Amino acid sequence: MKQVRVHGPADVRVDEIDEPRPGDRDAVVRIAACGICGTDLKYISLGFSGPGGSPMPLGHEMAGVVEWVGPEVTDVAVGDRVVVHPGDDDLGRIGNGSAEGGLAPRLLVREAARGGRLHPVPPGLDLTVAALAEPLAVGMRAVEQSEAGPDTRVVIFGCGPIGLACLATLVDRGNARVVAVDFSERRRHLALELGAVTAIDPGAGDMWDRIASVHGSEPFMLGPMAGTDVFIEASGAAPVIGDILAHARIGAHVTVVALHTDDIPVSFLMVLMKQLTIRGAMEYPEAGLAPALDLLQRRDLSSLITHRFDLDRFDDALVLLAGSRDCGKVMITVP
Repeated sequence: MKQVRVHGPADVRVDEIDEPRPGDRDAVVRIAACGICGTDLKYISLGFSGPGGSPMPLGHEMAGVVEWVGPEVTDVAVGDRVVVHPGDDDLGRIGNGSAEGGLAPRLLVREAARGGRLHPVPPGLDLTVAALAEPLAVGMRAVEQSEAGPDTRVVIFGCGPIGLACLATLVDRGNARVVAVDFSERRRHLALELGAVTAIDPGAGDMWDRIASVHGSEPFMLGPMAGTDVFIEASGAAPVIGDILAHARIGAHVTVVALHTDDIPVSFLMVLMKQLTIRGAMEYPEAGLAPALDLLQRRDLSSLITHRFDLDRFDDALVLLAGSRDCGKVMITVP
């Protein structure tokens, strides 16, 4: 069968590999859809490898149908529609360094008998949309780390899939004070559709004046600062963090969910003087992907998927993801 694998820096291929060979505690899922994201681009550019230096399979945002279960697997059955939890360091992270990845027709899910790896997809929810559960759960975790509530003034930098997942989570929890920031007109439009109070182009005029026009301003010894309570950095652009620290009010929270692989200068003088809280956000809520599936069932977030490609066109999908500022979630479907 086909499998997308990283062979070295900037070397990713659609390989032919053997079919899965499951054991008594495993399951096999026939993949219907698998999203690709900026993390996959990093794995490819850096040439990450799999176990023992083998090529590393990609794909960690997966939904499909259970095709086989071992005799010790009791909580799912053949024919169940599921989203696959990518796992952890103990079980191996599917699509993140283990021997398995979701960009393939069939996926071996090791230790499915332990539970928590296969989440049932609600009736009526399209499997391609269900595959949004993983990135949506990442956004949920970022919102949890920010401690934002319904009345919190929030700015989200970056309206890619994770930033929009943060926005969708906040709006679902009753927040009508979220400002979205992105260079892309299409992404700003998506943010407004999802419930942002406004969406700002940081290249047009003074962004911080426009943020202050929505969130107000608060005094500081160096001059007025934006009244925003929480900043969520989902853009991955290195200058954003320093810009936030320079303009944040006293006591503001900064949550970083974007993947920054390079060191970024931080003014700890600003952190000190403004008594800022900076937190990272990685992976999912304690309940895993279930809260994301619940949200996907209650709200139509299908607009997050802006492009779909068959597995045979993975190279085209990758070119789009790497080169476009306008795309939302790029989804790979398996006929």
